[in-house]
Amino acid sequence: MNNLSPKAATAAPVDNPAWLRLKSAVESIRPLQAKDGSIDLATADRGTVDAHIETVLDALGELAPRFPHDEAYLEAVAKDLRRWSDSGYAVPDFLDSLLAFHPADQRQDGLEHLVLFPMYTQNGNPDRNLEAVLLRVVWPDWLAELERSRFDNPMFVPITFTDFTSGYDTNSAVLFPETVAVREVPERFTWGGIFCDREAARFRAVTGSAVELLGLDIPADAARLIEDQQLAQQTFVLWDLVHDRTHSHGDLPFDPFMIKQRSPFWMYGLEELRCDLTAFKEAVRLQEEGHEQGRNVQYAILFDRLFRFPVSGDRVRNYDGLGGQLLFAYLHKHNALRWTDNRLSIDWDRVAEVTTALCAEIETLYRDGIDRPKTAHWLAAYQLVSRYLTPHPASTWAKGAEALPFAEADGKALNKALCDAVLPDEFPLSMFYEALAKKLRDVIAATRGITGTGHGREAA
Repeated sequence: MNNLSPKAATAAPVDNPAWLRLKSAVESIRPLQAKDGSIDLATADRGTVDAHIETVLDALGELAPRFPHDEAYLEAVAKDLRRWSDSGYAVPDFLDSLLAFHPADQRQDGLEHLVLFPMYTQNGNPDRNLEAVLLRVVWPDWLAELERSRFDNPMFVPITFTDFTSGYDTNSAVLFPETVAVREVPERFTWGGIFCDREAARFRAVTGSAVELLGLDIPADAARLIEDQQLAQQTFVLWDLVHDRTHSHGDLPFDPFMIKQRSPFWMYGLEELRCDLTAFKEAVRLQEEGHEQGRNVQYAILFDRLFRFPVSGDRVRNYDGLGGQLLFAYLHKHNALRWTDNRLSIDWDRVAEVTTALCAEIETLYRDGIDRPKTAHWLAAYQLVSRYLTPHPASTWAKGAEALPFAEADGKALNKALCDAVLPDEFPLSMFYEALAKKLRDVIAATRGITGTGHGREAA
């Protein structure tokens, strides 16, 4: 690849003329792509598309010397781009460059990467458009030591945005290899990136508004967490580290990621909540041992789960929303949380104990599930959730096993029939959350595309 031009050599990556040309060319290519990433040359001008690809390739050549740790990856990206062009812009295949990208092998605090893939963005753009992202790794010494000595997670890569194309001007806060357009799925993935700056900024905006709206008195250290972006980012990298590894730790009666199986959405909700509550439980231990971030992780999990998760997204099988509703209801039923005189109060002396008890209930469900058939496990999980959340009045599942279509099918057909019997909003919002959703709607909408320095790409 080319050497840096004199002008490019003095510019920061985000201001580098080569990066600006690359980003502009990618933004010109994206609208021409179909959902699967292909470009129909019957409607798009071949010469125009080729010119954009050449701009991207030339810019990559100028920028590559800034990323010597990614030399093999950037060379593979260039080859994949040329192969895509040679195919007449058929469905893109970037498997070779995906396999050449190894950010988890070089977790260094502040290390920068230039990422270019045709991909969908989770909770963002569902189409496999070309995306370009400049990002920076977050790997402070204290986190590296905890990962090495306590929370082993060799695939976890916490990152922050520097700049990005339109697919990330959304609610997406992850960079996952399984989102990339490839000819075949690799046998295993070796990394996963989570944008802690977006998570932290979104948390601060929503939590700050909710605390004010609900009249909640919070401890001084919780207030500092909401006010300080850098402190919040450090908190989220620890939360994410423990959460991510928990998907493969514990008594697991099923594939925790549930990639190859269909399950009712509350199973996903319980799994995500289990991972968060495990992180909460570990944070309590870290606090007891004198680790500064332990208390902050507890605050972050509580506030994000109680305030943002239940009222974000739509109500169609919203499994993260379900988990937040369940945590609120559990705390309320055990008197660790109260809504009285139009004010929310939390018993800060009891909240850790009660939250940990909910984690224990879910762990017991999992442990007992090892000895159950799948459908019986689904029913047991439903019963756990419905002890604390009221199902929809028209729910078939709430009527029990006798109302479900067990006699109509078996095997995969039965699994589908049981999932089809789940209502889109099986556990509707409570009156409290209906009111909160209306009040937080604009705040949540405004966090789309947010970064650690503000909103959208202009602030990145």
